[in-house]
Amino acid sequence: MKLTILGCYAATPRSFTNPTSQVLEVKNHLFLIDCGEGTQMQLRRNKIKFSKIRHIFISHLHGDHFYGLVGLISTFRLLNREKELHVYGPKGIKEIITLQLKLANSWTNFPLLFHELNSKEPQLLFEDSAVMVKTIPLKHRIYTNGFLFQEKPGERKLLINEAVKYNIDVSLYNSLKKGKDVVSEDGELIENHLVTADPPPPKSYAFCSDTVFDPDIVPQIKHVNALYHESTFLESEMDLAFPTKHSTAKQAATIAKLASVKKLILGHYSTRYTDINLFRQEAETIFPNVDLADDGAEIIVE
Repeated sequence: MKLTILGCYAATPRSFTNPTSQVLEVKNHLFLIDCGEGTQMQLRRNKIKFSKIRHIFISHLHGDHFYGLVGLISTFRLLNREKELHVYGPKGIKEIITLQLKLANSWTNFPLLFHELNSKEPQLLFEDSAVMVKTIPLKHRIYTNGFLFQEKPGERKLLINEAVKYNIDVSLYNSLKKGKDVVSEDGELIENHLVTADPPPPKSYAFCSDTVFDPDIVPQIKHVNALYHESTFLESEMDLAFPTKHSTAKQAATIAKLASVKKLILGHYSTRYTDINLFRQEAETIFPNVDLADDGAEIIVE
């Protein structure tokens, strides 16, 4: 599981920083999470293939989180995309995007499928044999969700030498990988644990976009491998956090500690600050394992 940060600064784009957008690579999926201005350029700079993006998750309808979306969709059209594209976001996102496409007479030549959200309870958005994606309801000035990405347990690891020792036919290897007991060529029932090993533990990643400090999310993100949590402010501006429904670095660290996550990734820094290392310093007074998101950073979730 690899996370590429395309942008992680709040509100106003600058020549050297970008608003929120990131790509999560997991189990042969390339999920785009939020799509602020400049996302297309950042995808190019980071050599991420547009054609591999099949699912886009938009946390909320503030411009720094989705103003790059219509441009990206238009570029997909110019590139003669054929694969369907799924967009998950708050109710209203379909109206916004399709109105722009209509007025520009630029309807897509590929299936564009919107999944509009309005539930204040966690929802399952996507599931296949390898991955699940759920919403994490957040508290911001407008309807907002984070997203929880969870790998499913993989197949068991076949111990070839043991399978040969127990005289198991090759045709039964797939059954072993699925955890089944099998009968050897000698007619003996071979218990699965004798010839297989546990798969690697499934990984999970929680993306918590703009939100006020909210311990209610802790049960849903308990023990995730990595948590991205907005940290718009330092403690010196804590008086701004609640009125704007944002969080401080220390508040993000408190959520990480309460949820016993393995790693905290900070982001969505206010552009008033010139040194983002201050966010790490404040967060580490509460939670030890802190990474700083920064444009272009690649973070392995392990």
